Amino acid sequence: MPFYLISHILSLMSLLFAPEPSQMDHSVQESNSPNVVLIFCDDLGYGDLHAYGHPTIATPHLDRMAQDGMLFTQFYSASPACTASRYALLTGRYPVRSGFDWVLYPKSERGLHSEEHTLAEGLKAAGYRTGCFGKWHLGSTQPGFLPLQNGFDTYVGLPYSNDMIPPQWPDIALLSGNDTLGMNPDQSLLTGLYTQTAIDFMREDDPSPFFVYLPFAMPHVPLYPGKDFEGHSRAGTYGDVVEEIDDAVGRIRAALEEAGLAENTLILFTSDNGPWIIKGADGGSAGLLRDGKGSTWEGGMRVPGIACWPGTIAPGQVQRTPANTMDWYTTLLGHAGQDIPEDRIVDGGDLRPLLRGETLSDRPFFYYGPGNQLQAVRKGPWKLHRITSSQTSLDYFDGKLPLLFNLDEDPGERFDRSEQFPEIVTELQHLMDEQMKATDRVGTFWD
Repeated sequence: MPFYLISHILSLMSLLFAPEPSQMDHSVQESNSPNVVLIFCDDLGYGDLHAYGHPTIATPHLDRMAQDGMLFTQFYSASPACTASRYALLTGRYPVRSGFDWVLYPKSERGLHSEEHTLAEGLKAAGYRTGCFGKWHLGSTQPGFLPLQNGFDTYVGLPYSNDMIPPQWPDIALLSGNDTLGMNPDQSLLTGLYTQTAIDFMREDDPSPFFVYLPFAMPHVPLYPGKDFEGHSRAGTYGDVVEEIDDAVGRIRAALEEAGLAENTLILFTSDNGPWIIKGADGGSAGLLRDGKGSTWEGGMRVPGIACWPGTIAPGQVQRTPANTMDWYTTLLGHAGQDIPEDRIVDGGDLRPLLRGETLSDRPFFYYGPGNQLQAVRKGPWKLHRITSSQTSLDYFDGKLPLLFNLDEDPGERFDRSEQFPEIVTELQHLMDEQMKATDRVGTFWD
């Protein structure tokens, strides 16, 4: 299809697939399992939303979503890089377990292995309709790596990162399923396209529960705001694309309300890693946290996290318990009545008690950096760095290692406490050693 027709896709898909009003009432479904909308932004920093303290980026729909549900103050991605964090989200496993250590490129010969079990596959087995709309980035050189071969019924999006484009890289395809809609799309249209196709998918005349995975390509550099959002924000182009994402959240919630689905739909919002701070004003902000994307400092892996489910998650909650993207795999399969696979290690925990307002026991969180390096560990308020790296090439502590921080008192990791608490250093070093032994055979699926 000639790509100049892409500008008509939004209206055409609405005309072709939007159901009649009478078909949009799904308030009674075949299953008690909730619908799920999982929104996964690209390089959105911890400090980039108004709800997390940004002074000039206006995000009223996300503010309202947080007010209607639960805002996590200590939510983490499983990796500070794109491909690895997407693998972890969809499998519930640290990327080291499958050799996904960093980022895939257009000609990479690897991808999501057929023996992996994805969240989409688990939900599909539970009777869900499954759709993915946006950036995939888990392999594209073989059909077996793509969404339709990994549990999704429907896919529209780019197979890898939005900066992997000509002239440095080959032409990039916009895919519909395994087919090409066109080459080198106008990326200013894509956030709107992904949002509308997701809404159309939710509106289909089918009483089955649905899983919508919406991995937006924004606000990853290069930035492409839609025409209605260009110049919209006081925070420049970066603010424009974030405010367009906020508008998309509002459109999705409005569509669910209109269809009578809001109280049976869990909406989750987060990011794949921290901001690309070396891009300056185009790279976003981690707020008071140190560093950003590519590092295992807090700014690289602590990200926004919001959950909303009217009638199930009590409104206005600020959740300070640490949680991470791998937890959604275990949590959502639990909501769907699916067993967690017992033939592999699954690292994600079950957040269902937390969403009900109960407490969870503490568990360690491991920070993996480039090349499957285990760089740091957190247990309780304490975080130990045994290796550090930074996208800025700065060494914040002049080579001193290990470093120990109390994140409850010092989330910005400014004050090393290793000399005051040597026993905690020893305990956390032991945890790291045990974790490294447990993942000794790195890259189970490197074949």
